[in-house]
Amino acid sequence: ALRAGAGLLASEQLGVADWTLTETVRYLKERKQFNRPVGGFQALKHRLAQLWLEVVSLRAAARNAADALATGEDADVAVAVAQAYAAAVAVHAAEEAVQLHGGIGMTWEHPAHLYLKRAKADSIAYGTAGAHREALAELVDLRAP
Repeated sequence: ALRAGAGLLASEQLGVADWTLTETVRYLKERKQFNRPVGGFQALKHRLAQLWLEVVSLRAAARNAADALATGEDADVAVAVAQAYAAAVAVHAAEEAVQLHGGIGMTWEHPAHLYLKRAKADSIAYGTAGAHREALAELVDLRAP
């Protein structure tokens, strides 16, 4: 039951990361500075592109974990991989959302700070990423450094 919970939690973390990325992109297209959309600045584009790559990779890991839980094939490995990666991506996406939204990101008028709190809570809900990496190392017969 805990393995299934951890595997499904990766999908929730994917939802947090995906929502925060989508909302941040939408906001940066609307927000203007120097009479230009803020999203047009190259430095922000690079940050969002990196975040998009992380979210896409998380989507693959979460889907693999859900499929492995449904079929029963290598479920332990798939869940450990998904959870080892999901926490960092969800927290990073939420932190970027709060930062790129500026002051509005931490106010009650915008839910970005709530997503950050959720991402932080999810990152330890069924074990830390480090614990899942250690479990994965044991499952594939690797010694931890």
